[in-house]
Amino acid sequence: MTLFPLNPALAATFPPPVMEARRWLDGMVFPPERPLINVSQAAPVDPPPEPLRQAIAEAALTNPAAHLYGPVLGLDDLRLELAHQWSEAYGGTIHRRQVAITQGCNQAFCAVMATLAGPGDEVLLPTPWYFNHKMWLDMSSVNAVPLATGADLLPDPEHAAALITPRTRAIVLVTPNNPGGVEYPASLVRAFYELAQARGLALILDETYRDFDARSGAPHDLFADPDWDDRLIHLYSFSKAYRLTGHRVGAIVASESRLAEVEKFLDTVAICPNQLGQIAALWGMRNLRQWVAGERAEILARRKAMTEGLATLPGWRTLGCGAYFAYVEHPSPLPSPDFARRLVKEAGVLLLPGTMFMPAEDLAGQRQLRIAFANVDAAGIAQLMERLAQATP
Repeated sequence: MTLFPLNPALAATFPPPVMEARRWLDGMVFPPERPLINVSQAAPVDPPPEPLRQAIAEAALTNPAAHLYGPVLGLDDLRLELAHQWSEAYGGTIHRRQVAITQGCNQAFCAVMATLAGPGDEVLLPTPWYFNHKMWLDMSSVNAVPLATGADLLPDPEHAAALITPRTRAIVLVTPNNPGGVEYPASLVRAFYELAQARGLALILDETYRDFDARSGAPHDLFADPDWDDRLIHLYSFSKAYRLTGHRVGAIVASESRLAEVEKFLDTVAICPNQLGQIAALWGMRNLRQWVAGERAEILARRKAMTEGLATLPGWRTLGCGAYFAYVEHPSPLPSPDFARRLVKEAGVLLLPGTMFMPAEDLAGQRQLRIAFANVDAAGIAQLMERLAQATP
């Protein structure tokens, strides 16, 4: 059979890692007394709280506009609310016109990158990287330049400076980090911001997991700079805080001129963000602050249980743990992809190997695993540790 021609860049892009891992489950049967522990994907599995679901249902039944096209850059009320809350939280000044709403944070990243870089340009990504960022750069023929991190998984601004070339367009930071879980110190974020300023680059700061940061107060002070939008592009997701993964609602905070370019991309790809999702996000921002605080407390408790549990496993080493993730080195003689598959069969545990977050030539990924623990309660974490201990040689 002759296939139609394929886009070479897209064809060369690796398959979606979470979907690949799910295929490892094909044909597997897990007994009721020992069900699968799925710690592969960082997404809430429970529905939004009932009052938020009621708000969605009411909007669907009584608000005709909820079923129509809306503004390409999102509902004004939601943009205004985010601008207000972010200004308060970060001690800066953000205007509604500097906020755009997107179909999830992945789309926010794609839209921003479309305004910044084209084929042959370069973008610095700390490793281990968030694989969807790497995938979009690959399929756009933009060169992802690996920025190796140390044992603490924190990138070094001086190392980054040495990697910048005339083709470099941006530096991407994710904090709290996916997949590493580490929270970047405010001073480190500031150092990268100043590097971007000095070298004429964009700093893309993905704070999808900001609602689960263990620190109190603002995680950085970049929005306090009066000219923050010259270099800073901030990304956010409503999916985690309000359990709205299926509704696809994210956000970009950037300059008006940048968002004018973003609007071209969004209009072409989706026309407008999901209306019901935006209504839900706005209701959540206005009414669920205490509920989100409770969600944060629960995640922090699970983080503590993960850290303590991993410390009991001989030969295992925790590299980072925070937000939804633990990133670890395993003691198995098997490379991480093989060990991860073995864990499915022998331990009933589905997680992702570090090779999915690292350049192929970086052998560190062969020893690393990501555990997305946000959907495993304390009892589940205890069971997870027992199974990992039994599967470890």
